[in-house]
Amino acid sequence: MRQWRAFKKQHPDCVLFFRMGDFYECFGADAERLAPALGLTLTKRGSPIPMAGVPHHQKDRYLRDAIRQGFRVAVCDQIQDPKDAKGVVDRAVTQVVTPGTLVDEGLLPGDDAARLAGVAFTDQDRAGAAVVELSTGALEVIDTDPSSLADELARRRVGEILWCAADDDSTPERIERLLRATGASGTPRASWHFRPDEAAEAVRTHYAVATLAGLGIQDADPSTWALGVVLRYLAETQAVGRTPARATSGSDNQSRPVTLAHVGPPRREDRSGLCRLDATSLRALEVDRTIQSGAIDGSLLGVFLAGQTGPRCVMRTPMGRRLIREWLCAPLSDVAAIQDRQGAVATLVDDPTLAAALGERLDDVADVARIAGRLALGRATPRDLVGLGVSLGQLGAVVDVLRQADAFGRHRAALLGVADALAPVARAIAERCVDSPPAHLREGGLIRDGVDPELDEARSLHRDAGQWLARYQTRLVGAYDLPSLKVGYNKVFGYYIELPSAQARRAPPELTRKQTLKNAERYITPELKEFENKVTSAEARALDRERALFDDLCAQAAGVVGAVTLFAETIAELDVLAGLASKAKHRGWVRPEITGEPVLDIHAGRHPVLDELLESGFVPNDCALGTASDPAGLALITGPNMAGKSTYIRQTALLCLLASVGSFVPADGATIGVCDRIFTRVGADDAIHRGQSTFMVEMIETAGILNHATPRSLVVLDEIGRGTSTLDGLSLAWAVTEYLATRGDARAGDAPPGPRTLFATHYHELTDLEDRLPGRVRNLHVAVREWNDEAGRPGVVFLHQIRPGRTDRSYGIHVARLAGVPDAVTDRADELLEALSVEHARQADAVRTAPAGPTDDQLGLFTQYLDHPVVERLREVKLDALTPLQAFDLLRTLRQEADTTP
Repeated sequence: MRQWRAFKKQHPDCVLFFRMGDFYECFGADAERLAPALGLTLTKRGSPIPMAGVPHHQKDRYLRDAIRQGFRVAVCDQIQDPKDAKGVVDRAVTQVVTPGTLVDEGLLPGDDAARLAGVAFTDQDRAGAAVVELSTGALEVIDTDPSSLADELARRRVGEILWCAADDDSTPERIERLLRATGASGTPRASWHFRPDEAAEAVRTHYAVATLAGLGIQDADPSTWALGVVLRYLAETQAVGRTPARATSGSDNQSRPVTLAHVGPPRREDRSGLCRLDATSLRALEVDRTIQSGAIDGSLLGVFLAGQTGPRCVMRTPMGRRLIREWLCAPLSDVAAIQDRQGAVATLVDDPTLAAALGERLDDVADVARIAGRLALGRATPRDLVGLGVSLGQLGAVVDVLRQADAFGRHRAALLGVADALAPVARAIAERCVDSPPAHLREGGLIRDGVDPELDEARSLHRDAGQWLARYQTRLVGAYDLPSLKVGYNKVFGYYIELPSAQARRAPPELTRKQTLKNAERYITPELKEFENKVTSAEARALDRERALFDDLCAQAAGVVGAVTLFAETIAELDVLAGLASKAKHRGWVRPEITGEPVLDIHAGRHPVLDELLESGFVPNDCALGTASDPAGLALITGPNMAGKSTYIRQTALLCLLASVGSFVPADGATIGVCDRIFTRVGADDAIHRGQSTFMVEMIETAGILNHATPRSLVVLDEIGRGTSTLDGLSLAWAVTEYLATRGDARAGDAPPGPRTLFATHYHELTDLEDRLPGRVRNLHVAVREWNDEAGRPGVVFLHQIRPGRTDRSYGIHVARLAGVPDAVTDRADELLEALSVEHARQADAVRTAPAGPTDDQLGLFTQYLDHPVVERLREVKLDALTPLQAFDLLRTLRQEADTTP
């Protein structure tokens, strides 16, 4: 317990998994917190200290559950063989497991990445971050403004954020906002870690350099400070420099000290070549997760990874499944780069034989990116090692396949560049290791027979002891003419030579008496004793020798971890390109024409997700913005609820996103101008924890679009202004539409073009903008077919077709009937709609007749009502004293007075 308290003091914020024999035990408050969370039995075992334990071979399962429930876990292992210990076995904390530092296969969340980020801020309103995926060693630095930091981290799905602890141990407001926006856990670090000199020193130490210039970073960059914090944190949590524990656990950890050699140099993303999607757009478009369930199935990512590894998943490697998500969340905006990817995809679409050959090679490639990480951290298993050898053995075959197509010249050159380094490793593993390795080395079985004489001898002694004893017995009988001599074994005495009493008198002097029985004597010889020592230790020696050979192979592989990482990156990209081609081939997708002009021309486009899921088929639709025949850059889409307006605008955004990735798209044809950003304003969310109402969130998102959208952007709006009063909302929607169509200059015929915009709205008054802003605004509507039921009530059939022109009905009451709202309510709503429509039409006329910009000689929008008698009557009304019916009667009376008052 003194040992336990010492380690607990070193890691007070962690639950301590304390290795004792075959169990990891938790004590005291740790046990009381963890037992109910993980379903463990809380005991005391005759001690006043509560305790709860898990079997050592199930450690990963319980660690995974603990991390998911928000615990940080320090793993304390025995680092000394108990038979060598004098007193308490030596122990050490060999790993601290946190949400951002998961490496072991049993802990990682499927094909999702577990990323750690450090963040730092300057007094000049600059922010920086360093993001690392420890399982693969990928490292990236980001310098940006604080307002964009949350979007950058959310796109990378960071699981843990390191931040500078305040002097009063409080969490700064900007950190709280960052954690809420990303959903990551937060880990405060001492402020001295963020000092520029301390951070720079940590970076120089890790990369063994004298200056940071060669790494492309500077001491003054906040991202450099964050990088230093991240590297120092990884060194602490992974016990860098310590030899992994193995003594009592029978684990497969190598005997080499733990390193972070697989963590490569920092990369800086070239955002000038990317189409940016903020966190709001990623969520609204359901790029990698659905909004309601948070699942991959049903999202755009699910089109390629449906079932993760099932028949609908078109990616063949875990690395490809991770990379396709990165590509979807960070599409390209460079025409040449997009066309380069398209060329590779087209090659595989046009040549099924080539695609099939490449797919067969990729099927045999394991997750070498993560295996490289486990090798560096000393946590590789026999299956990891053999999987690496098999994967690297595919390099030559992949290169041979790629020689058939010029489109893959870059990938072929990358693989050839690492072939010389990787070939010896692949050959050594294949020659020494069995084809079907065990899951662990606790019982051996990894190394082939005939590879190592010492191992073969140990195995032979253990396996062939009976044959040796039979031969030895025959030799003794013949040498000493003792026909009744027997050689035997028991667990108490060990190996022995037994003679009956009648022959014992003739026992030669070479036999030493060891035991007397009633009718026999037992002997031992130096040769038999030596054999006994060899046999009894043969199993342990065989296992030790296998571990030594395993260590040697791991060391050899770890020495080329940089080449393994490059191989993994190339294979991942090939896998994604092959997956895109497979999807295009099987779903009939077409190659879009990519241009640098702000044009959008899609023929018979289909929603990529719904087209995949709907058994009855998806109704295709066209979309044209900024084309020669239809130069309008803003489309207003009106129509009924449930008719497909939201689906249509999201569909267009997803098709642009797919095209920017380099993918083919579900359409009959498409010409798509690259986007620098894709903005969305969809749905109704609030942020009560920040004191922001639904309408406030809507306006914040709208402000972001208006302030940052450019002519190369794509804007998708699904209702603006619905969270406030009708006139407020209509006025805002009108002004926003004018601004997007004319960049704020509604009266200038030569105003610069705005972003390509799709605006779905129920404010039918906005459709007048097509006449007021010709060539800039275009009306579209969703077609319906009307009919009357047996009771004479109107009904509609949604055709899901987008057609030119406008509509002035939303059929909301009809949708309410479909939802099961009682007839009494919907019938009354019909009456009220008829009564209220007249007044709303008059108010809307005020918006329609408002000038297209401010003037000095005209009254404001609603000035005409200020001195009206009806307004004076309204001021005198005691609203709290009116019943709903009285209010309706008053409204009818006031309307009649308004009609008769000049």
